[in-house]
Amino acid sequence: MLKPVADGPAVVACNTCRFSADAREDDEGRRGGARLVEALRSVQASDPAYAEVAVQEMPCLFACTDFCTIHLRAPGKVGYVLGRFTPDEEAARAILDYARLYAESEAGQVPFRQWPAGVKGHFLTRTPPAGYVVE
Repeated sequence: MLKPVADGPAVVACNTCRFSADAREDDEGRRGGARLVEALRSVQASDPAYAEVAVQEMPCLFACTDFCTIHLRAPGKVGYVLGRFTPDEEAARAILDYARLYAESEAGQVPFRQWPAGVKGHFLTRTPPAGYVVE
C-alpha cells in the first residue's frame, strides 16, 4: 500500500487526476494528472536547478473536483495542496519554481511577492508538519 520515497522536498503529483473540470481525459484518452507528471519530469530534466526537489507521483490525492493537483511537502515544513492546473510545461515550470523557493525556506512559507504568477490562485490547502501547527 505505501511505497517508500526520498524524504526531502518533493512535489507529489496525482497521476490519475482529471484533465479539467469538464473532462476526465484529453482527446488522446490520457488523464490530466499523467500529463502533468510528464510535464514536471520534462521541465525538471531540462534544468539542474530543479534537482533539489523530487518529482513523485501517486494515484488520487482526493481533490478530484480541483483536477491536476499536487502536494508540496518537505520534512518539518508546512505542506500545500495546489490544483486546477493545465497539465503542460508552463504550469510545471511554475510549480517547480515555487517548489525551489519552498525548499529554500525555513518552514515552507514563501513570501507572496516571490510566488510565480503560475501558482497564484491554485492553493487549495496547507497542512502543518507532524508535531506542529502554524502560528
